Amino acid sequence: MNFSLLTTELLTIGLALLLLVLDLLIPAKESRRGVGYLAIIGLAGIIGYTFTLYGGRESFYQGLFVLDNYAVFFKQLFLIAALLTILFSFDYVERLRRWQGEFYVLLVTTTVGMMLMASANDFITLYVGMELMTVTFFILVGYVIGDGRSSEASLKYLIIGAASSAVFLYGVSLVFGSTGSLALSEILTKAAYSPATLVGMAFVFVGFAFKVSAVPFHMWAPDVYEGAPVPVTALLAMASKAAGFAVLARVSVQGLNGQVFNWILVAACLSALSILVGNLVAISQTNIKRMLAYSSIAQAGYILAGLAAGSQAGIKGLLFYAMLYVFANVGAFAVVTAVRLNEGSDDITAFGGLSRRSPMLAAVMTISLLSMGGIPTLAGFVGKFYLFSAAVESGLLWLAFLGFVMSMISVYYYLMVVKAMYLYQPANPGQLEYSSPLGWAAFLSMALTVLFGIYPEPLARLAGIAAKSLF
Repeated sequence: MNFSLLTTELLTIGLALLLLVLDLLIPAKESRRGVGYLAIIGLAGIIGYTFTLYGGRESFYQGLFVLDNYAVFFKQLFLIAALLTILFSFDYVERLRRWQGEFYVLLVTTTVGMMLMASANDFITLYVGMELMTVTFFILVGYVIGDGRSSEASLKYLIIGAASSAVFLYGVSLVFGSTGSLALSEILTKAAYSPATLVGMAFVFVGFAFKVSAVPFHMWAPDVYEGAPVPVTALLAMASKAAGFAVLARVSVQGLNGQVFNWILVAACLSALSILVGNLVAISQTNIKRMLAYSSIAQAGYILAGLAAGSQAGIKGLLFYAMLYVFANVGAFAVVTAVRLNEGSDDITAFGGLSRRSPMLAAVMTISLLSMGGIPTLAGFVGKFYLFSAAVESGLLWLAFLGFVMSMISVYYYLMVVKAMYLYQPANPGQLEYSSPLGWAAFLSMALTVLFGIYPEPLARLAGIAAKSLF
């Protein structure tokens, strides 16, 4: 067994343990910001190491765990998302009553679960990674002591998470009973179009549709996103969702290859429903976190369009857009964090006059939201172009047209926030206070969103290499 294939996961687990020890050594009344800085340095080093992993395809322990370019790309996405989330969470964490250091430990730990999911080539390995991610997020969602909304969100996430896991396991049991195997690569050869396999894989698909909050399995997302701490909401919206798509793409491409189950029809329908419901309901929202929650449902629909294409171009678009969504999400939620800590509110009205109080954060929020809306010259436009082009090439012209129309509609509710920032008068005339790490996280996300909108080639090439390894 080649344990070196687990180096990324082992390094991340080691980092989490190191952070835990450091937290125990720091006196109780001292700031835990040093724990956060160590987490950032450690994650940055691990991200650098992952660039050495691109190459061939290797497996561990009879194929239970695979390391290919596809898995490496998603591991980098999860690590980058965790790093940027920690970077803008310092101010928020210092407002917590207790367990500040453990917050960073849990953020790093949930990243390990997501990385296991990206490399899982067996349902058992997949389940272990999924539960590590889910249980850790359950703790993080309810992390604010004494906040009823946070506790309610945590309970809802626990119930829905348990239900989706049960649906997933029931599907796995049907697949195993039909094929005698839990390995994704063996399902296709042993399935023989068995009805039990079809039903089982449908349950597996539904289980992960809950994880990515695709309509009609989205009911938990708005309440959980609203009640969770802002940094946790950000990581849920981008990294957790990306982990679900990492699994769905591997299962549909390598596990079934479109020959046993018509994934295109199912994914296309879920994509269309998610795009419609997410965008239309977001229009009426007055709470920024709920608006971004419904926006994330719509974003899941766009990404599902790449999966529905069922082609290498579609998976490339999925990978490219998932990475870009991380940058746009970090920028938006970094600003939400700053406004929340200064104003004590998540309402869109709290963003009134932000351009006068902090021109940089207002610019970051504007760029992030317009990128999600798919405005040209920004990264989101390029990502949607890849996704919709792949859909058209696969004969899903109607889905691409729907995505284009709803993208234009989404710009309306994004501009509601921009209007408040630039045209309304601020309730408090003073400067918005925030730490330099939050400012750097916001600026980096904005810079990368603009950079990959103007010059997408490096990231597109990397996404193409990762997608090719899946076929």
